[in-house]
Amino acid sequence: MAGAGWCMLCKYGGRKSLYAFSDLLSDIRNVWTPRKRVSNSRWRSLMSRRNTRVFSMDAREKSQHLILKSSKHKKVPVFVMMPLDSFGVDTLGTPRIKRLKALTVSLKALKLAGVHGIAVEVWWGIVERNYPLAYNWSLYQDLFKLISETGLKLHVALCFHSNLPLSPHHKAFVGLPLWIQKIGVSNPDIYYQDQYGASCDDYLTLGVDEIPLFCGRTALQCYEDFIFSFLDEFDTLVGGAIEEISVGLGPAGELRYPAHRFADGRWRFPGIGEFQCYDKYMMNDLKMVACQEGNSQWGDKGPHDAGSYNSFPSGTPFFESGEKSFLSDYGDFFLEWYSGKLILHADAILGKAADLLKKYQRNDQTSVLLVAKIGEVYWWYKTVSHAAELTAGYYNTAQRDGYDPLALMLFRHGAALQASCLEMKDSETPSAYCCSPEGLLQQLHTVAKRRTIILTGRNSNERLDQAGLQQIQANCYRPESDAVRSFTYFRLSGNIFKAENWSNFVPFVRNMNVDR
Repeated sequence: MAGAGWCMLCKYGGRKSLYAFSDLLSDIRNVWTPRKRVSNSRWRSLMSRRNTRVFSMDAREKSQHLILKSSKHKKVPVFVMMPLDSFGVDTLGTPRIKRLKALTVSLKALKLAGVHGIAVEVWWGIVERNYPLAYNWSLYQDLFKLISETGLKLHVALCFHSNLPLSPHHKAFVGLPLWIQKIGVSNPDIYYQDQYGASCDDYLTLGVDEIPLFCGRTALQCYEDFIFSFLDEFDTLVGGAIEEISVGLGPAGELRYPAHRFADGRWRFPGIGEFQCYDKYMMNDLKMVACQEGNSQWGDKGPHDAGSYNSFPSGTPFFESGEKSFLSDYGDFFLEWYSGKLILHADAILGKAADLLKKYQRNDQTSVLLVAKIGEVYWWYKTVSHAAELTAGYYNTAQRDGYDPLALMLFRHGAALQASCLEMKDSETPSAYCCSPEGLLQQLHTVAKRRTIILTGRNSNERLDQAGLQQIQANCYRPESDAVRSFTYFRLSGNIFKAENWSNFVPFVRNMNVDR
């Protein structure tokens, strides 16, 4: 079926397709009959595939080395992330799939092109929207069913953040649950704050991880309850249709602080960003740790002379050299605390997720992969301080590998690391800003190999030109390191199906499906 579909969809010969795109769409319409309702028995059969396994502590120790060893010469499955506006909320407050027919056609086209699966963002602000512990999974029941019927697998991203930074002009905006927002109105310190007291309500500050501010629950308990409810609801899909589960750890789902806040216009590339530790809960923790270190004055506030969102490292004392710079005893103390809190945050959430996934260990044939995303802060990477990484929470400098402790934490939970910017080249970035997306990605490949953790990837910017897609492929198959486990294309849009783009995208997917 896949071979026939490929011939029908893309009759590639030599350098270009023999079909014009309009003819291709006409063929698809002729072949695809109107979608029929699938019987409950067929859906139950689909959901009953339960050969599952997760790489948690015990399983990892037995098999991870063999899995990583064999990953140098294997195909890289491609997932495509759903568009942000794929659903809407009706007048009764019920989420519904939008443009169902167009979405169905798109999914079938992707399947015929060789795409392995679809990445779906599961929003906390949709499922637990109105009241605590009142979960409504109806949207995702319908969506997972639609995707699975097409024969596509699923990467599920559990999102505990808002999508405002990704949603231009507030289209398809999903905020945090309404009941969380009400708590935030009376207590804005549940959100990250910068040195001026400006809150970022995209994600709860990690300072409230263990404080019961949310109708008797801590933030960690809210996340754990959500994960538990998800697994309970989709129990029979996990390890079958659902192959990967990423757990949100910060803004945009990435393990980082919201140091580069572009949605509200505070930050512009290539600013170094600002430290985000000024909510009262983070500050209380900083004061306590400083007192334990015997330097109570270090807990009064964050670094002095660290600039503002759009500062450059040069001319910003904390990111240069000096008595109170990042190289000083104080600088090391603060950055150890700031980055360490972030790793502890991820450790707690991923630990709970890994524990809940242990029940799905069945055999060594199939698996469900637990994934953690990080931001790829590549500007000012070629400087000594790596200032933009420091404000984001990565204590990575020219003298210190800040991703190694993160990798060790992921190793403990058998979690994979998802890196972004696989489409980027250093030569495509402004040299004046000391950018190196390739250098940062190489560092992540190196630390993943050293700590034997699985690496997955995605792009950050839409690239459908041959050069961009070739760069993605090259970064997925680096000769000196293991191939990435999977790649997620960010994200599905009408641009993919434009004739020139489609004629680039389909061979890219096909090449990624070739064993190497």
